Parts: sequence; structure tokens; C-alpha cells
Amino acid sequence: MNVLSNEPLSRRTVLRGLGATIALPWLEAMTPRGFAAGGAPKPPVRMAFVYVPNGIQMKQWTPATEGADYELPDLLKPLAKLRGDFSVLSGLAALQGGHDGGNHAPAMGTFLTGVQPRRDARCGVSADQVAAARLGHLTRLPSLEMGCKRVGGSSCDGFPCVVSSTMSWTSPTQPLPSEPSPRAVFDRLFGTGKPTDARQADTRRSILDTVGDEAAALGRKVSTDDRHKIDEYLTSVRDVEGRIQRAESLPVPKLPEGAVRPDEKIPSDFAPYVRLLGDLMVLAFQTDVTRVCSFIFDSEQSVRSYPELGVKAAHHNLSHHGGKEDMVKQILQIERHHLTQFAHVLNRLKTVREGSGTLLDNCMIAYGSGLGDGDRHDHKDLPILLAGKGGGSLKPGRHVRYPANTPLTNLWLSMLDRVGAPAARLGDSTGPLKSLD
Repeated sequence: MNVLSNEPLSRRTVLRGLGATIALPWLEAMTPRGFAAGGAPKPPVRMAFVYVPNGIQMKQWTPATEGADYELPDLLKPLAKLRGDFSVLSGLAALQGGHDGGNHAPAMGTFLTGVQPRRDARCGVSADQVAAARLGHLTRLPSLEMGCKRVGGSSCDGFPCVVSSTMSWTSPTQPLPSEPSPRAVFDRLFGTGKPTDARQADTRRSILDTVGDEAAALGRKVSTDDRHKIDEYLTSVRDVEGRIQRAESLPVPKLPEGAVRPDEKIPSDFAPYVRLLGDLMVLAFQTDVTRVCSFIFDSEQSVRSYPELGVKAAHHNLSHHGGKEDMVKQILQIERHHLTQFAHVLNRLKTVREGSGTLLDNCMIAYGSGLGDGDRHDHKDLPILLAGKGGGSLKPGRHVRYPANTPLTNLWLSMLDRVGAPAARLGDSTGPLKSLD
């Protein structure tokens, strides 16, 4: 770190310690001298794609009317306090049922590519990686891929399991599997990825202890508001680190005979697990370590159960409910639970001050699934939410209905335009989506 009192602080300024590199959030001190309060450079726009498996109960998801005055459906009630920060987009469809057949397992691979995955594990380039290729040189990490489950097995519904567990593809033959370990993600963001012997010898030592002197020196040279912002940020880092350490220290739960033992570094319950990864995404965006993220809540055909909700049946099995009331009730519990965790992520983004607004204002966060009705393996009228203001280029708070079978990839083209990585075409796209601003 090199801080000069008569020069603006570089956006790339970091705090360095033993095996640690901690980027800083956007500060007033990073504004070039001579800029008026309203003329400072705008914070960058970030984009994230959050995926949930097995479709959604669309009758309980879709608003009855369009526009800003729509009544929030029951399923979306976990987002009630955030309704002004996201839009519901209806009528979008994913390309499915094409070459090599298959209706469920390929849904995730199609989601960001608009290309039907093949049984030889060929797919297409995903929207997040189009952005990473154009913007990656501006940040330490071109993109961040996270997910709540490792790729497992060799065949999923006749397809390689990487197809049903991977959203990001850098080329038709190169998938980017998501990282399930919060510790590994943390080390990518704030360390070398290879902890030093000193860190290994004392796992109780906080990463912040290694940069304490530099943090203190910086605090003495910036404004009071910046000092508060740094303190808030470092407190968030310490909180996330502490939750990771607690998860690592807990005993591994006893599992039924034949069940796969979870990674010991991963929280055993879904909510703390997904919130931990979500908080890491917030820190990555806050510090501009990356501007592109894909975040998988679970793989397609997920058999995760939710005993903490009283739901012991597997998610995938419940998605094939055949209209049975008790099964529909249980899967709605799961879907509300997922949306509650998404609300946590949005609230965290909204609490981070950045420029004249919040971090959420400078993000585009898409949430959805590659299936509409999971019972029918329906790939039309997908459940899609778009949160954030995209740096002022989006007008959230509405239900927008598009013509039936409008390609989902048209939304991705619109997001790529707004993040500064325009593309002429993506998969089955026909042109950027309208009516977003």
C-alpha cells in the first residue's frame, strides 16, 4: 500500500500481509482531485447470475398484472421489503429439447449459453464468461464461480454430470465448475490460494491481523467517512472469516449408511452455507476483485432435503408432485427458503454504501431456473427476477411480460450491454431485451 495525502488513492490499492491481499471498497479518497461532488467517476457495474434447480411453482410465482402496481405473489413474499429493487420478467424461454434430447439434466448448461448441451459434454460459451473475457483485465479475478454442491458421479440422466452442475462455460468444451468451499473462495479473494506455513500453523489467527498496521496507517490518512467505511468493510471480512472457521471446527454430522460424507469445511445446513457464499460475493463486488459472478444454489435434479424445514423428501422427487397437495406444499417451502436466502444477499448489497447510492444500485443480479414447471420439465415462461439498477440503466420494481418464447439469452445480451461487454449474439438470442429501463 502506498498512500499519498496530496494524490487520490488508487482504486487498486490493497492491504498486504503475510499470505494475504485485501482489496479496498470504493472510498472518497479514490475520487480524482478537482472533481465536483456530482462529477466523480461512477462505480463499476457488476453482474451476477443466481441459479436454483428443479423449476418453480409458477402459479404461486407469476404476478396477475403487469407494471409497478402488481400484487406480490405469495411465493415472492420473502422479497416484499425489496420489491422496489427487483423486477419480475415473464415470458422468457430457454432452448431445450434440441440435439441429443434430454429435458432436465441439460437445463443448467442451457441457462447462460442458449445452447443445448450434448451427451459428449459439449455446450456453448456462457454470458458470464463473455463478460469475463471483455472485463477480466480490469480486476484481479476475471470471474467468480460458486456453488453449494460439487460435481459428482459420471452420468446424470444420460448426460455427464458436469452438464447438470455447471452454469459457466469458457468455450463449448471447457466448463468452469463452481467452487463449493467457502474457505477456498475466501482464499481466492483475500489470499494467495496457497496459505503460508504461518497461517497453517495458527488457523485461529485472523487474516486481518496480518494487515493491521497498514489498515491503521490508511485510517489516519483518509476522511472520517472513509474511515467508517473501511471499519465496516473489515468487520464484514472478519465476520465471514469467523463463520468459516466455526464451520470448520464443528464436528461432521453422522450420516446414514451409504450416504456421501460432506466436505468438513462446508456448513451442514443450507441457509448458513448459501448465506456465507452470498456474503463472499458481496465482498468480491464491494472490493472490485471481480465484476462477474455465477452462483449455483444446487445442481439440477438436486436430491437435497431440508429437515430444518421439516421437509425430509428430496427436492427433485418433490418437483414431480403430480399435483399432490402435500408434495406441492413441501416444495413451496423449499422455494420460499431459497428466496429468503436471496433476499439476504440483496439486503447485504443494499447496506453497502457506494458513490451516491448503494452497491445493489450498481449491480445486476439475475435469479432464476432453467426450468419453469419442474413437474412437466417445462422450459417456457421461466421464473426470472432481475435485481439492482445496473448503475442507473435499469428501472426495477415492475412485472414485465414479454411475448411467449422470447429467448432468455436476449436478457443476457441486454445485461452484457450495460456492463460494458456488448455481444452481437449469444446462443439462440434474437436481440437485446427491451423495456428494462
